[in-house]
Amino acid sequence: MSLLESINKENLPKHLAIIMDGNGRWAKQKGLLRTLGHESGTKSVKVTVETCAKMGIENLTLYAFSTENWNRPKLEVDTLMKLLVGSLRKELKTLQENNIRLNSIGNLSKMPKSILKELNEVIEKTKNNTRMTLTLALSYGSREELLNVVKNISNKVKNNIISIDAIDESIINEHLYTHNLPDVDLLIRTSGEHRISNFLLWQIAYAELFFTDVLWPDFTEEHLYEAIISYQKRERRFGKTSEQIKQS
Repeated sequence: MSLLESINKENLPKHLAIIMDGNGRWAKQKGLLRTLGHESGTKSVKVTVETCAKMGIENLTLYAFSTENWNRPKLEVDTLMKLLVGSLRKELKTLQENNIRLNSIGNLSKMPKSILKELNEVIEKTKNNTRMTLTLALSYGSREELLNVVKNISNKVKNNIISIDAIDESIINEHLYTHNLPDVDLLIRTSGEHRISNFLLWQIAYAELFFTDVLWPDFTEEHLYEAIISYQKRERRFGKTSEQIKQS
């Protein structure tokens, strides 16, 4: 039986998030410039997006560029931006053919205008697609997101729009970048690192974590299947006991 045949289509994560790590190390191992590692990583993005859509995963979020990534060498940042523009242009057809809606989260005000133009065009052209929502986390940092939530809710309390007693998890969710997405069920990180790196800290409260040593440019559909199978073997208790889960 193949790995794909081993997957239970009735128990897929409704929201899969991936920290795509290892492009630079992949290039270094091969004696190449880091920028070439990022170029190679775009192939894994394409394979992953198409595989998730075909499997039936409803939401896929990719950590494409963090708020901290702006501190990288200018050449690398410029290359990442060019790759992003090129990918958006090139993959629009793929998104449409696979009925995938593009979404984005993060502090987009920091992004170059050329990127925002391409991004908004693809988001607009795919807005009615229903098979899967692909979210790109761009200039994203979870602490900054949560800080903005606190400020926005505080301002509404100050102006008597929301009462303090009314603040609960649902109110916080409404003010997150991800207000239109469910919580993350499975988080994958490649390259052997075991960190969350300021990614969706609120949204992964009960997510299953899967770490692999595979560098992102080497990540294939088979590796994705392995992560899904691992997820499906786990008992998700959400604070309850095993006995309670079995009885429900």
